[in-house]
Amino acid sequence: MANHKSAEKRIRQTAKRRTRNMARRNRIRSSVRKFEDAMKAGDAQAAQAAFAQAMPELHRGVTKGVLHKKTAARKLSRLQKRLKALEA
Repeated sequence: MANHKSAEKRIRQTAKRRTRNMARRNRIRSSVRKFEDAMKAGDAQAAQAAFAQAMPELHRGVTKGVLHKKTAARKLSRLQKRLKALEA
């Protein structure tokens, strides 16, 4: 256990940050999962809507420091590629 006030505060901050980051990561995963479900169903319109919802979530994850910029770019690129293949 922490012996200093600053260390105790650090523990509180870290716990708060961790819960926030987990919630963000879950939101990102859920939006990508909705896209995956729409793709499996073969519904191009639902997949397009799910992609439009997943894109800002991934970008927000980068902004908030949950995801690396290139990780988000790679995921978006792969989702976009699959969407284009479904529409074609």
